[in-house]
Amino acid sequence: MSRATTALVNFLIFSLIWSAALFHDRLSPGLAVPYWFDQVVAAFPLWLLVTFGSYSLANIGWALVTFGDCPDAHKSLLQEIQAAKSDLRGRGVSVGN
Repeated sequence: MSRATTALVNFLIFSLIWSAALFHDRLSPGLAVPYWFDQVVAAFPLWLLVTFGSYSLANIGWALVTFGDCPDAHKSLLQEIQAAKSDLRGRGVSVGN
């Protein structure tokens, strides 16, 4: 399965379980659940959204903190720029510096 298919299947499974928990009183009227259960189930998608946002921000922050410098890539890029400038100068194009 592709990533999109896996994500869709997981989302559908979660949605079915969450809907069953949210509407448990209609599915099985005689089932006794604590009062807090309805409150937690109703707020669960918002909790997931906040948790995902926090994880995403932490992941981006960590990537920025541990962003490695690339001196070899810098040197290579400068060499390519010099080669391009010399090639353009050889063709008669005026290039600054």
